[in-house]
Amino acid sequence: MPGRAETIRDLIAAGERSFSFEFFPPKDEAGERQLWKALRELEGLRPTFVSVTYGAGGSTRDRTVRVTEGIAQETTMTPLGHLTCVGHSRETLRSVIGAYADAGVRNVLALRGDSAAGPSAPFEAHPEGPRYAVELVALTKSLGDFCVGVAAFPEMHPAAQSVEADTRVLAAKAAAGADFAITQLFFRAEDYFRLADRASAIGVDIPIVPGVMPITNLRQITRMAELSGAALPDEVVARISQYGDDPAAVRAEGVRIATRMCDELLAGGAPGLHFYTLNRSSATREIYANLNVPAG
Repeated sequence: MPGRAETIRDLIAAGERSFSFEFFPPKDEAGERQLWKALRELEGLRPTFVSVTYGAGGSTRDRTVRVTEGIAQETTMTPLGHLTCVGHSRETLRSVIGAYADAGVRNVLALRGDSAAGPSAPFEAHPEGPRYAVELVALTKSLGDFCVGVAAFPEMHPAAQSVEADTRVLAAKAAAGADFAITQLFFRAEDYFRLADRASAIGVDIPIVPGVMPITNLRQITRMAELSGAALPDEVVARISQYGDDPAAVRAEGVRIATRMCDELLAGGAPGLHFYTLNRSSATREIYANLNVPAG
């Protein structure tokens, strides 16, 4: 199908803004049907790529790989396969990478991953597996002509000692062969630009795509922010909280907040936008339409 052999590196380098969507792995058959419904609804926007994450602690690997393979084989979209170090030996990782390659998946996101207790909990590597994402980048690159993405953190990883140390980790991943980065969710455009400036100052020249999660439910987004280590600004909470228990109004305000931030990011030179969809397409499609970005 068209576009399947293209790398995200080349798609971004072509000069067009990258627009992509991320989904979390379904827990059951009903969840998988909802995921495919959202995928089909977003396919018409012709995203640069789409991805499906692992569950906490790598718990959904098989379902994640199966859905990613399905995207490669049954849609016109370019899939980004996820890999994490959590719970995986090098032998297992080679097997997963091979499965992706067999399905035509040439773009991989290499992550250290977090334990089931969250990103701030002590990380324990598999005794026969890599401990850091930089090792996973190198392993993936050694197994074929893969385009490899990595994570970046506008407010630094929760386990990092400083923003400077965290930026040096990003530089090490780029030096190991990473082709692009996607940021963790954040809620202030200036946090992204500070990251981009820090990275550029130490020679990181790979594209850094900002990750955006629309606020459609305050309790849910608060939990997501806590798990990721992202700060949920007081001014954002205030804007959302004024609508109390009116879910439609909360969602509408969340879309407005995200749209404005996306406009700021694109105007400031971000290479595109990566939407964390929470397996629903409507809020993301609204933001996309509000940006007046032509499909294709």
